[in-house]
Amino acid sequence: MSGVQTITVAEGDADQRLDRWLKRNFPQLQQGRIEKMCRKGELRVDGGRVKAATRLEAGQQVRIPPLPEPGTKPEPSRPQVTGDDAQMMRDAVLWKDEHIIAINKPPGLPTQGGTGQTRHVDGLAEALRYDFEDKPRLVHRLDKDTSGVLLLARTRAVAAGLTAAIRHRQTQKIYWALVAGVPVPYLGEIRYGLVKAPGHGKAGEGEKMRAVHPSEMDSTPGAKRAHTLYATLYRVASRASWVAMEPLTGRTHQLRAHMAEIGHPIIGDGKYGGSGQENLGDGWGAQLGGIISKKLHLHARRMQFRHPVTGKMITVTAPLPEHMAQSWETLGWAEDIAAEDPFEKLR
Repeated sequence: MSGVQTITVAEGDADQRLDRWLKRNFPQLQQGRIEKMCRKGELRVDGGRVKAATRLEAGQQVRIPPLPEPGTKPEPSRPQVTGDDAQMMRDAVLWKDEHIIAINKPPGLPTQGGTGQTRHVDGLAEALRYDFEDKPRLVHRLDKDTSGVLLLARTRAVAAGLTAAIRHRQTQKIYWALVAGVPVPYLGEIRYGLVKAPGHGKAGEGEKMRAVHPSEMDSTPGAKRAHTLYATLYRVASRASWVAMEPLTGRTHQLRAHMAEIGHPIIGDGKYGGSGQENLGDGWGAQLGGIISKKLHLHARRMQFRHPVTGKMITVTAPLPEHMAQSWETLGWAEDIAAEDPFEKLR
């Protein structure tokens, strides 16, 4: 790599685009690299930030960051997402502008890669690059089997703004779930802390979280406070309920562990409700049986946030995934009969 260089624009190079001037002087540079250096502020003219199309004037000072030597191999090409995966990601887009993309994450698709996971939102986000140099960045996560609203930032600055807003609870997330039994009272809150359960592998509990009573928080090493609001919207006798939840903290498996702890596990949740248990109307068991899908019935229905650039309040709503929509139809429910914000009176 070369060192930082400062070159004075000659009389004969006046009124020439910066990118063309650079390519003439440094043939090893590719257009994408030039645009990236401009965007990061590494390329400067007379100390100021510039674009690749900026016209140069004679006598200007161009600051050039370290560059690869001629003959070096170009940067590796970006992975391509094509075919069905690319179409799936573009079909999942709920809302976008030049700063943010919101998608309806399909159930069963991990947010990020892990052991044995090669297909995930983070990698497939290449299909959502559109005309931007970089792919959009994740700013929060959803569990693999949870569907619904997921935000991606199109620039590093916007990613930092959204991450800070989520960390400081300046966003509102409302989830829908089908749970076993009927939570009473119908509108309530859960304040059990959560701690990672011991053990891994077949003999352990893997990534399962254990609920901790508030009175035992200080004496439980590693326990973190967790707070969830819930509202029972509709029910089917005593067997099952449509529940809305708002996590006021963002702990691993918070909603799943909290609902199981109060005796109403989310339908299809084998980790917290017992995959072999069928609910018989006693408020326990993670399967309803019959034609109700055995997949997890947890969906990030709605997310509201203040746009970090425009300052406007943005609300994004995601329709139910196919298996939950079928369960809703079987139970005689429609998406539009529920209040958008069942917790409005609590604010």
